[in-house]
Amino acid sequence: MDQYSIDSFEKGLKQLDITLSEGQINQFLEYYELLIEWNKVMNLTAITEYEEVISKHFLDSLSAVKVYDFSQKKKVIDIGTGAGFPGIPLKIAFPELEIVLLDSLNKRINFLNEVIEKLGLVGIKTIHGRAEDFARQAEYREQFDICVSRAVANLSTLSEYCLPYVRKGGNFIPYKSGKIEDEVKQADKAVGVLGGTIQEVVKFQLADTDMERSFVVIKKERNTSKKYPRKAGLPGKEPII
Repeated sequence: MDQYSIDSFEKGLKQLDITLSEGQINQFLEYYELLIEWNKVMNLTAITEYEEVISKHFLDSLSAVKVYDFSQKKKVIDIGTGAGFPGIPLKIAFPELEIVLLDSLNKRINFLNEVIEKLGLVGIKTIHGRAEDFARQAEYREQFDICVSRAVANLSTLSEYCLPYVRKGGNFIPYKSGKIEDEVKQADKAVGVLGGTIQEVVKFQLADTDMERSFVVIKKERNTSKKYPRKAGLPGKEPII
């Protein structure tokens, strides 16, 4: 792993007030190598250059510490995790977290399982399927302290997929782009119908990039009605407005 400079990574971690051991840094570097290796045969990410992966995947995933304390033992679900972002970086940095990674593509699940095995991560598992299906299962419904997602969907739709997983008193924190005002306004009704309240929107610029980011912090105030999420496809085609 000596061929990689970790200067920019350490600088970004310092800005987030995160301290990692040498072992944790090596886990991130091994994760990067697995990502690049698997990306040659399947589409995991368009971002492959080392420094960009560090900033736009690893540090971006970890930047949720700006709005939530991940240092305690919490149950976390990452909906539409893709190549494992933000769930795996959060697990590496905060090993006490119990994490579930959900994705609808089995090839990606195979990749994630290899990452988990090679990095020796424990207290983390993958589930393959649709968010709207697992949200109806007692094992997962309203069982998590926090749901995170970097999935690309408007906030109304994403809230319908994600809020059913969050326990009363927990949080849903989607990773969104910088220009979010209209989307948040449009999602206010959906969030309320699903049992949540939008508490704050935190905007920032990703370290050493021109990327603007926003976190929308949503508190789960009431249990979600059993009729949500609706059947596959409807949350996207007909968002609650």
